[in-house]
Amino acid sequence: MQIYVWRHNKTYHSHSMINEPCVRNDFYLDAIAVVAAASKEEAVQLLAAQNDGWRPEDLLELEPHVYPADKAAVLFTDVRGSIDHL
Repeated sequence: MQIYVWRHNKTYHSHSMINEPCVRNDFYLDAIAVVAAASKEEAVQLLAAQNDGWRPEDLLELEPHVYPADKAAVLFTDVRGSIDHL
């Protein structure tokens, strides 16, 4: 078992990126999916089975971060709107 983390940010998406994968059917700026599965394909199938708008064909084009489920690890951190002033 492994943990698969996809993050796709379209905040600065432009026409020059028209062929870039789009991981959801709805409009989004930042999409994140974290799935525990035995393989990348199984993880994508689990997301698709939710019928929540995830696009399996595009998820398969992107390489997720993969973490073994049996080791300690920081899986995800997120800081938004931070201004480094020091």
